[in-house]
Amino acid sequence: MPCVGRERPSGIEDYADAEGYINAQALTCAQLAGTFQEDADLLTTWYSGWYNGLGKKHFINVGRSKEAEHLTIVHCKEHPDETVIHAIGFVIDEMRTKRGIEISK
Repeated sequence: MPCVGRERPSGIEDYADAEGYINAQALTCAQLAGTFQEDADLLTTWYSGWYNGLGKKHFINVGRSKEAEHLTIVHCKEHPDETVIHAIGFVIDEMRTKRGIEISK
């Protein structure tokens, strides 16, 4: 994944606080795009699990997860100031709409 506004990617630990925690709800698309590929993979996998936990789901559809990760990265490249959590929500909503999946709220 190319980095945004940097010559070389940074590690995700650069976005951690003094105790090593990353505020996943505040991480921006530019920050995600500015990490090493393996760090971006780790983060998007974590976000996927977080969303599944919210939905009380305990399965993973590998193909859909990879598609969502790709679409999130594409979306983030187009919206670097957006938070990753918002970008993932947007992508998931778009994927559900495309598949005709309705979620009761």
